[in-house]
Amino acid sequence: MTVFAPGSAEYRQLFGVSYRLLGSSHDAEDAVQEGLARWQELSAEQQAEIREPVAWLTTVVSRISLDVLGSARARRESYTGIWLPEPVLGPAGVADLPQSRFADPEDAVSLDESLALLVAMEQLTPGERVSLILHDVFGLPFAEIAEIVGRSPDACRQLASTARRHVRAGRRFDVPGPERDRVVQAFAAACLGGDIRNLVAVLDPDVVSRADGGEHVHAARRTLVGADAVARYLLGLMSKYGAGVSAAIELVNGRSGIVMRAGDAVTGVIDLGVVDGRVAEIALVVNPEKLG
Repeated sequence: MTVFAPGSAEYRQLFGVSYRLLGSSHDAEDAVQEGLARWQELSAEQQAEIREPVAWLTTVVSRISLDVLGSARARRESYTGIWLPEPVLGPAGVADLPQSRFADPEDAVSLDESLALLVAMEQLTPGERVSLILHDVFGLPFAEIAEIVGRSPDACRQLASTARRHVRAGRRFDVPGPERDRVVQAFAAACLGGDIRNLVAVLDPDVVSRADGGEHVHAARRTLVGADAVARYLLGLMSKYGAGVSAAIELVNGRSGIVMRAGDAVTGVIDLGVVDGRVAEIALVVNPEKLG
């Protein structure tokens, strides 16, 4: 009997599918667990008849995630303040998934796992999001996606194409690497140092900052734009909440980010979008329900 243990490449792939679709690690874990429960409900003979268990489970988890998307979007519309996805920390994040063995994505767009991209994808319809992610990230053929979405293969191809245009129209950020790491370190040092000039210098003039505190932590309830406004807001937060809090450069959604802790408890996570050596977008998650 095939077992898909947490931490295995197969489990990470299933989690990666659901997380990209839902933007919630809790919901993604629930979807994977429900999919695995359905696998375990099959008899040994039924499991033996499935030639590609991971492909079968990918389809099942995708259908479960698609069902969750509708209610999740409704919850986010009534969310207190700005909604941001739950960050995934550490080396077992979603960016190190194995390369898919499915059909070749003919004109796929490159999709990272940044919180900024996940926020942008909230503007897509569930069908567009599912078609784009399953095809461009995991290489599923449109014939299989059609069975999940309940549309024809040609319709799913069009959904993915429409979603791809929306994604390509957005701002593109630098990929992980030494330059990004340098900017993240400079940003962290400027925030901790409390010097507004140093912080403004590392920010893009049109930087965009979003903060998610949910119902429990006071955070800006609207998007902030502009280097001076964002710098003053961040330094104000550091002066208010910085005492006893440490900050470290760690992996956030598979790339360098900033994790803040009070003792052993994570109190905040910052994911940065970097363009041409400056911070162009900031996602700050301080909602404790998303940091457990």
